[in-house]
Amino acid sequence: MSDQEILQLKIDPSLKSLRPVRRKRRVYVALALALLALLVFFLKREEIFAVPVEVSTAAQLYPSQTLSLLSASGYVVAQRKAAVASKVTGRLVSLLVEEGTRVRKGDVVARLESDDMLAQKAQAEANVRHAAFQLDSARAGLKEAAILFERDKRLVNTGAVSRIQFQLSEASLDRARAGVRAAESGLEASRATLKNAVVALDYTRILAPFDAVVLTKDADVGDIVTPIGSSTNSKAAVVTIADMDSLEVEADVSETNLARVKIGQPCEIMVDAVPDVRFKAEVHMIVPTADRSKASVMIKVRFLDKDPRILPQMSSKVNFLSRALGPQDQTPVTVLLETAIVKGKDRSLVYLIQGKRVSEAVVQTGKAWGDLVEIKSGLAPGDKVAVAKEGRLRDQVRIKVVEKE
Repeated sequence: MSDQEILQLKIDPSLKSLRPVRRKRRVYVALALALLALLVFFLKREEIFAVPVEVSTAAQLYPSQTLSLLSASGYVVAQRKAAVASKVTGRLVSLLVEEGTRVRKGDVVARLESDDMLAQKAQAEANVRHAAFQLDSARAGLKEAAILFERDKRLVNTGAVSRIQFQLSEASLDRARAGVRAAESGLEASRATLKNAVVALDYTRILAPFDAVVLTKDADVGDIVTPIGSSTNSKAAVVTIADMDSLEVEADVSETNLARVKIGQPCEIMVDAVPDVRFKAEVHMIVPTADRSKASVMIKVRFLDKDPRILPQMSSKVNFLSRALGPQDQTPVTVLLETAIVKGKDRSLVYLIQGKRVSEAVVQTGKAWGDLVEIKSGLAPGDKVAVAKEGRLRDQVRIKVVEKE
């Protein structure tokens, strides 16, 4: 391009008018962003300046927990348990109990069919009566033979009766005596047969061997019950019962901790199914053998407190204590971490978490257990309390929860 052409170049006047428009647009955008930032700051100012806190929860503590030397898990087991069955084979015609039924020793639990046993008993009774009649007849014959013998004995000396007749009378007396003995033996045998029939009939009534509660029904009406139960369709046991007064907790204690346990040692049992109660107990037995697969020894702990809610096979936990429990040791108290309590000159405060804010609450403190302090009033178990990580808490201040380190 020549110098002449360069000199002839000009700027379009329409482009000059766009510059102020662009500048104004940038200013408006900047102002809008600034206003938006101010609005966000205004709306989020409380969250931005929220006090970071950790959460401490008021809990329920049993003073007995401070006496625990060792804890072990186990299960409730009935030490007296039986599968009730019959000594004879028969069809079950009546079942008088169900799960949960309480029975006393000697109560009829079930009945087997007994028509054949009743017939045998009736026959045995008839045989006894027949044997009794035979004994009466034999005794009458003995009486007659004795009279004849005494008559011939007097007459033989006078010659009115021959010596042979007298000897025959004596033989008849001996035979009558033997007949009486035979009849007595026959009656005794008949009575024994009757007793056997009565016992066999009693076997058709299945009785509770001790006071207990029915745990399971193992047979139903119509089942064949046998003493062995080897047949596919036969049952060996009718019901399973357990003596609830014999319930104990069987817990495994490691061999390394066995020195902390002794017979008669006071304990406290917590049953998972009854979480609000702790039961007094004591060590009943240290089973004299170890389980080498678990390197543990079984400890049997006896309940001192009875409760109908405790059932066999319930899971439980045992605390082995350093001393026996007193009434004051079984009353639960509310406790809180000492760091969650703000102590003043004349009062102690905590900051209850209520949503995203805290509310100031006055509490009355009591005894201390390590880093826990008893709360006599002002808090309930489960209440959540704020512990400031930075800054200072005050009533109704906004908070943000951070995880404990």
